Amino acid sequence: MSIGGTELHAPGGPCHIAIIMDGNGRWAARRGLSPSAGHKAGVERIRDLLSACKARGVSALTLFAFSSENWQRPPKEVELLMSLFNSYLRKEARRMREEGVRLRIIGRRDRFSSRLQRAITDAEELTRGGAQGDLVIAADYGGRWDITQAARKLAEEVAGGLRSPDSITEDALSGYMQLEDLPPVDLLIRSSGEQRISNFILWQAAYSEFYFTDTLWPDFDEAALDEAIAAFGQRDRRFGGRADGDDTIAQA
Repeated sequence: MSIGGTELHAPGGPCHIAIIMDGNGRWAARRGLSPSAGHKAGVERIRDLLSACKARGVSALTLFAFSSENWQRPPKEVELLMSLFNSYLRKEARRMREEGVRLRIIGRRDRFSSRLQRAITDAEELTRGGAQGDLVIAADYGGRWDITQAARKLAEEVAGGLRSPDSITEDALSGYMQLEDLPPVDLLIRSSGEQRISNFILWQAAYSEFYFTDTLWPDFDEAALDEAIAAFGQRDRRFGGRADGDDTIAQA
C-alpha cells in the first residue's frame, strides 16, 4: 500500500525513524547547569543514536533540531543553537562520509547566516555519496511550511501552463515535499513527556506510529531506543485497512 506515492511497510521493524529531540533545558536545570550545557549534551546524543539506528537496520533517521517557531526564543539561546549546529556540521560530516551516511538538511535556509549556509552546503556535498543510511536534520522547518511550499510550486506550474488543476493529486504534491525520496516515517518519537508533534512532518507522519517518552533527550540512549522500537513492534499497522475478523468501523 502507498500514500503520496511512497510504499508503506508494515512488517518488521521501522525503516525510517523521526525524533523530536526535546528536554535539553530541563535536563540541564535538573543538574544545576546552564541551558547551553543541555544543548551541548543533546548534540552529543545524536552521534550515539545514529550508530544505534544503523545497527538496528534503520535506514533513515530524521531529527527535529530547530523549528520555524524556535526563532522566538531568546536571542542568546538562538545564537548558541546556531553555533552548535555549525560546529556539528563541520565536525561530524567527515565521520559520516567515512561511515557511508548521507546527510541532508531540510527546511528554510535563507534565515541562516551565510557562514551556516556554507557549512550546510559543504556537509551535504561531502556526504552526498553515502549509501549506508540517511541522516536528515530539520532546521528552520515547519510542517505547514513544507506543505505550503509544495502547494506553491504546483500553483506556479498551473499558472505557467505546465499542468492542469486536475493533475494535482496526492502523488503530485508529495513529489514536492521534503523527504519525498525517502521511505515513509514509520515511527515518530518525542522525548521529554510532551505529547504533541509541534508542526513537525505533518504530511509525512500521516501513518506514522507515535511514541512518547518521559526520557529527556540527552538521556535517550540505546535502551530507550530499543523500548521505542519494541513498542512499535506491538502496533497493529493496517493503514486504513482491516485485519481478518476485525469489525471495527473507521479505524486506521
